[in-house]
Amino acid sequence: MDRGSPVPLYYQLAQQLEAAIERGGLAPGSLLGNEIELAARLGLSRPTVRQAIQSLVDKGLLVRRRGVGTQVVHSQVRRPLELSSLYDDLESAGQRPATRLLSHTVEEATAQVAAALGVEEGTEVVHIERLRLAHGEPVAHLRNHLPSGLLDLDGDVLAETGLYRLMRTAGITLHSARQTIGARAATPQEAELLGEPAGAPLLTMERTTFDDTGRAVEFGSHLYRASRYSFDFQLLAR
Repeated sequence: MDRGSPVPLYYQLAQQLEAAIERGGLAPGSLLGNEIELAARLGLSRPTVRQAIQSLVDKGLLVRRRGVGTQVVHSQVRRPLELSSLYDDLESAGQRPATRLLSHTVEEATAQVAAALGVEEGTEVVHIERLRLAHGEPVAHLRNHLPSGLLDLDGDVLAETGLYRLMRTAGITLHSARQTIGARAATPQEAELLGEPAGAPLLTMERTTFDDTGRAVEFGSHLYRASRYSFDFQLLAR
């Protein structure tokens, strides 16, 4: 802790704890101990420690449990804005991804799906709906539409790995994507599925992915828990 810094001590402590959670040094389920013990061990005042812990409780990284103490819940997923799959990003971050397959059907393309995939409205397309989890907790509700016949998809395989990994294994070269990010409140049904209260903020993402021939190979429409997920990107000055 840098006591000569203009940055408040509680904020410095909160940043260090958050970094330890994100690196996996403080794994989900770990106990921090009570505030008195932490304050004595770190040489800080109890109000300073309490304020640092409360800031991480407010972020959803820690939870106070009666009779247990302050416990690490999870780290927030921070995903770079690049052409990668959520499964691969979670796996590389040590987040232990898992998938619950909700639906795998063939349906007629709506106007929106048809425009994204470059097919006629009413054309048969493959629709996949999944719930993506990290450390056993829901992170995202994923809905993908693919041209019919693009991939031979098996439900068991879809539950074990990411869609982009399956595409690459099948020899499809992913080249570029057009993506839109937004936000809105969760409906009661979405909130229940994602483990959030009704009306909780959700991040939205729509992405059309193209292969190296310019063919649209996937249209995704996804929902992410804002409490567990954020997009990271770098801006360059012109």
